[in-house]
Amino acid sequence: MKALTARVTKGMNLGCILKVADNSGGKLAKLVGVVWGKSTRGRQFKAGVSDLVKVSIKKATDIEMRKKVFPAIIIRQKKEYRRLTGERISFADNACVILKDEKNPQNPKGTEIKGPIAREVAERWDFVAKIARIVV
Repeated sequence: MKALTARVTKGMNLGCILKVADNSGGKLAKLVGVVWGKSTRGRQFKAGVSDLVKVSIKKATDIEMRKKVFPAIIIRQKKEYRRLTGERISFADNACVILKDEKNPQNPKGTEIKGPIAREVAERWDFVAKIARIVV
């Protein structure tokens, strides 16, 4: 996994509700796990921008997608974080992009992303930047 050029503050706990920002069929997702996460014993895992996570779909246009667990990448977070240039970045919502499978995370389920994505996501996951409209 590639290193980032920002000190991303982990702004989302387990159980947090995320907006699904692609056209995969999901609307709302619940954060249920962090892949490759690090934490102290007895603490819950937290997630931030450009982390690979597991989400459970809570609301969807496609009925078969509900109550299933998918891997996802977080593309926006409300909690501000600091870039090495000194600027602080925060977004209006917490959002993610759904992936097809975890073994090959190069396959997003959707074909376009609604709204902006963070530059740190584009550095680490270049296939997400290809289907995004705006990179901030």
